[in-house]
Amino acid sequence: MDEIQLRGLRALGVHGVLDEERSRAQPFEVDLDVRADLSAAGASDALDDTLDYGAIATAVESVIRDERFDLLERLAERITEVVLVDERVREVTVVVRKLRPPVSVALDHAAVRITRTRR
Repeated sequence: MDEIQLRGLRALGVHGVLDEERSRAQPFEVDLDVRADLSAAGASDALDDTLDYGAIATAVESVIRDERFDLLERLAERITEVVLVDERVREVTVVVRKLRPPVSVALDHAAVRITRTRR
């Protein structure tokens, strides 16, 4: 299976369980591995024959910015739902990183990685 990779998509969103997480936007970072058959695009060199990664990135940014969830797991799941809307997508892996997790130890980020396959 072919793959389009998007790395380091950053957006501000309001996601979390704690009051401090619900009161202000915080930075999130997303990586995507979107699997589909890209052979038609390889042969035609036409945007219509592939997945528009700009449109995917915009849709993911909108989920982070405009929707609210308690858990990173739900945010990641919602992102997979948005990406799988395109029937050509066979599988997507999403990594969601909370870049400033509210914990009492030095921690670069907290992250969730999920993979969903079209049934």
